[in-house]
Amino acid sequence: MINNTTKKISVFTLSMINVAAIVSLRGLPAEALYGLSSVFYYVFAALFFLIPVSLVSAELGTGWPEKGGVFRWVGEAFGARAGFVAIFLQWLQNTIWFPTALTFAAVSIAFIGSDLTFDAALANNKYYTLVIVLGVYWAATIMNFKGVKISGAISKWGVIVGTFVPGITIIGLGIYYLFSGNTINISLEPSSLIPDLSKFSNLALAVSIFLFYAGMEMSSVHVTEVENPKKNYPKAIFLSASIAVVLFIVGTLAIGVIIPKDEINLTQSLLVAYYKVFSMFEVKILGSIMAVFLAFGVFGQVTTWIGGPSRGLLAVGKAGYLPPWLQKLNPKGVQVNILLVQASIVTILSIMFVLLPSIQAAYQILTALCVTLYLIMYVLMFLSFMKLRITKPDVERTFKVPGKILGMWIIGGIGLLSSIAAFFVGFIPPGQISVGSNANWIILLVIGNVIGVGIPLTIYSFKKPNWKSEDVNDEFEPFSWQKDGSKNIK
Repeated sequence: MINNTTKKISVFTLSMINVAAIVSLRGLPAEALYGLSSVFYYVFAALFFLIPVSLVSAELGTGWPEKGGVFRWVGEAFGARAGFVAIFLQWLQNTIWFPTALTFAAVSIAFIGSDLTFDAALANNKYYTLVIVLGVYWAATIMNFKGVKISGAISKWGVIVGTFVPGITIIGLGIYYLFSGNTINISLEPSSLIPDLSKFSNLALAVSIFLFYAGMEMSSVHVTEVENPKKNYPKAIFLSASIAVVLFIVGTLAIGVIIPKDEINLTQSLLVAYYKVFSMFEVKILGSIMAVFLAFGVFGQVTTWIGGPSRGLLAVGKAGYLPPWLQKLNPKGVQVNILLVQASIVTILSIMFVLLPSIQAAYQILTALCVTLYLIMYVLMFLSFMKLRITKPDVERTFKVPGKILGMWIIGGIGLLSSIAAFFVGFIPPGQISVGSNANWIILLVIGNVIGVGIPLTIYSFKKPNWKSEDVNDEFEPFSWQKDGSKNIK
């Protein structure tokens, strides 16, 4: 008997869950370099990536709600090997993301002082950044060893204090600056909306917007909790996408209005914008408070994401896809060895901050690597969606991408082609900042992607029967092709 008394999630509530999952302020300065044309990139990425990802993952999540997420979806279409690559990349790109996020935390901590010149110099010091990134990350890792209760509380307040409050503040300051007779540092002419697409280097930083919007597939777990999901889930997607786009656009333009283009720094400009406007009111202390809020927000976000994707990888690992030593749990039920491997990777990557030409260069190369690895996973997801719609049409889906077969080809095709195009654009060195040799940029990204895909393929090739956990609570529902006895999918 179906329990109809279960409280359903409203369209607005699900929209807020989505917004909290993807909205972050740290990447706004990178897009502020584009001025008014950043609006074009934000809207383009939302229409051609964010919305397709959300709709496709909702259908896959309701058609195959069993444990596993993207591993389940891709595995149903192309086999366990491809599914393992997909979920491994989801975890790996998140691991590579940590140094870039914590760079912003280091900058925020540097700007807690009241001397802008000293703060900016400290924030640009490679060794200071390295110490803060590693110190904060390992502290957050140790905190995760104590279980999810503490990390959950930090996450909740981190979103409120570290994202919403500073976000509303920078938007308010930008509006005040715009209408107070100050020098406007970007062109607001309508003709500036359309970027110069003939210069491929102009697209490199814009590709990072795909990373802004990445992660919406996580919310697909809530689709069955929405009343009348066929009607209301698309509403929630379009509402959350609209809110995210508006927040990103207005926040980006606020920075562009306040700070001249040639002074924009990928890691510092948000803090400088706070400092500059608050100085007009002679309340510089508020700039320091915003720096504290932002640092706490990043800490909360990192604390949450340290444990999240790694738990998904653990669940798949216990089904026989990771060696037993990586399945080890501490008394709190935390996947300690996976977290230690994760922390070791973060430590190695963070050393790039003292090897590359500048902190901005290190920040951008890691961001590009995150984007390209994540896009490989999305390519697999879109391909799986289209294949399963064709080969498994009778599987019941609480939500289906609207438009029947035509809708499937349009939404899936748009998402797939956008992901492939963005992947290749990610290899183009950005023209707005110095990243050293263009050849080194491309080589680093190629090596990073080859290693990223090669590791899960290698692990899978060594898979042994005794890797599978004997605990019945760790059992995985077999793939449909396993139930059918199919031999053509491995």
